[in-house]
Amino acid sequence: MAITKKRERLISMSQFNKIDNTNPIFEYERQILEQNLDCFGHMNNAMYLVLYEEARWDFITKNGMGLDYIMKNQIGPVLLDLNLVFKAELKNRERIKILSQCLSMKNKFVMTLEQRMFKEDGKLASVLTINCGLMDLKERKLLNPTDEWLKVLGFNIETLDRL
Repeated sequence: MAITKKRERLISMSQFNKIDNTNPIFEYERQILEQNLDCFGHMNNAMYLVLYEEARWDFITKNGMGLDYIMKNQIGPVLLDLNLVFKAELKNRERIKILSQCLSMKNKFVMTLEQRMFKEDGKLASVLTINCGLMDLKERKLLNPTDEWLKVLGFNIETLDRL
């Protein structure tokens, strides 16, 4: 069977996405509240993105790079694209846990992060995969991530393949 050009390109690209599953997993817990619901009685689709962002802010703040640091230094993380998959319905007053892990450097500017949202019973509710970068807030352009930022995001800088 011949490999198509598109598939060949995808295979080639996947070899450059160095995934290090030893990167730490950050945990964030929360309860679904009434204001998170839509008219169907389950969590509104846009709220998933809000909660995932809360989890990201939680772990970067706990690691010393919160809003105060970002505003003082004028550099911070920026979302470039995302893929959100819904797996199970979330309802009012359910407790959730979000697990966040940086997976790889896609190229010298872009990092891939995966976040998973679990119901209290352990069932997977959704998965978010994002590509993000480090932005210079003055120049409005992407920067090479600093060692300091890579550590905050959970990368082992000694073993990281920086492409």
